[in-house]
Amino acid sequence: MGRLFSSVAIASALLAAPVAAQVALPQVQVPSVGPVVDPLLQGTQGLAGEVLDGAGQLAQARLDRIDRLVRRNRQQIERDGAGEPARRGEIVLLDATPAQREAAQAQGYSVIEQGQLGSLGMSFTRLAVPRGTDLGEAQRELAALLPDATMAPDNLYFASGSAMPAPQQRTVGFSAAAGTAAAAVGMIDSAPGQAVPVTRTRGFASGAGAASDHGAAVASLLRGAGVSRIMAADVYGTERAGGNALAIARALDWLVSEDVGVITISLVGPDNPVLARAIASARTRGAVIVSAVGNDGPAAPPAYPASYAGVVAVTAVDRRERALLEAGRALHLDYAAPGADIAGLDRRGRSQRLRGTSFATPLVAARIARALGNGQQWRATLDGEAHDLGERGPDDTYGRGLVCRGCAARD
Repeated sequence: MGRLFSSVAIASALLAAPVAAQVALPQVQVPSVGPVVDPLLQGTQGLAGEVLDGAGQLAQARLDRIDRLVRRNRQQIERDGAGEPARRGEIVLLDATPAQREAAQAQGYSVIEQGQLGSLGMSFTRLAVPRGTDLGEAQRELAALLPDATMAPDNLYFASGSAMPAPQQRTVGFSAAAGTAAAAVGMIDSAPGQAVPVTRTRGFASGAGAASDHGAAVASLLRGAGVSRIMAADVYGTERAGGNALAIARALDWLVSEDVGVITISLVGPDNPVLARAIASARTRGAVIVSAVGNDGPAAPPAYPASYAGVVAVTAVDRRERALLEAGRALHLDYAAPGADIAGLDRRGRSQRLRGTSFATPLVAARIARALGNGQQWRATLDGEAHDLGERGPDDTYGRGLVCRGCAARD
């Protein structure tokens, strides 16, 4: 693969989005929006200026970053039985019966919280794992104790893009080709802050509302692409274990309750039964879910939620319409969109250079929203717009083709 986007320097890492809370970096204070935390550093995305030479090294870099994340945040995060990061000492049961809860409590598991996700038709129970038991052991024990129950660790999900200051202050704009989207779009991410106005922001983590560059970039791309009604769900806040599966499920529940028809998720992580059920329920209720394939390269595990059936999986291309070398993979691929050599706004309203599948995803969501707002069948509309790249017809690199071809502001 050669030297992989070496122009994305260490500054990219320092400007990433809300996952910085999870690597115990200092918080920056902005008087108008409170503490700022940037999640791209929190997790496994963005590459933070590392120059890597192949898919295998990208995949190894992901593992190394997860290892650093867990080591630096041992009080809040641990590995589950599959080695994926999750909220420490917690298991989530879905639609648990009283008998199942009682059986778990008899084995030393305590109930932290019970709740309803009414718009998704789900209930959940958060269980605290007995002292001295790690998540892997707890998963095995509960699976044997409650073989008919649906349960999962509360896995963490990470932003899939990086940002750095634009060479000079500039207005971030988009071509008229973007059109106007009448349909609302929900974004599940970090908070965009006051610099990028949205219709409403709701938090699903402690310290919600802490603005980040990643959330601001996603919101600014939506607005620039013609979306006037944006519902922002902050699943990170200032939590070191923010961006977890249950927070995303709660966000989906809220957005469905608000009749938001298109939901963009520029986050990636492992397969998780809680998230899978929430995504499937939201889709059953008419929501179109658009998700990034991540930036850990083709040798990394398939990205979720992009890999769930029916989710619109998005990859990214650069200025020359070449697939990003660091683009991850999903079990299917729908579309590509601009995701490098483009600009968006940061949490202070300044222009920033963007790179990653994170930033292609809201552009595709905006095109879907525009089609729905105009009473069109969105799939037929996007297929008609898509510019075929790579192999003739749908392929594993560009999906069904490049959409929003000229709508992103170029850096």
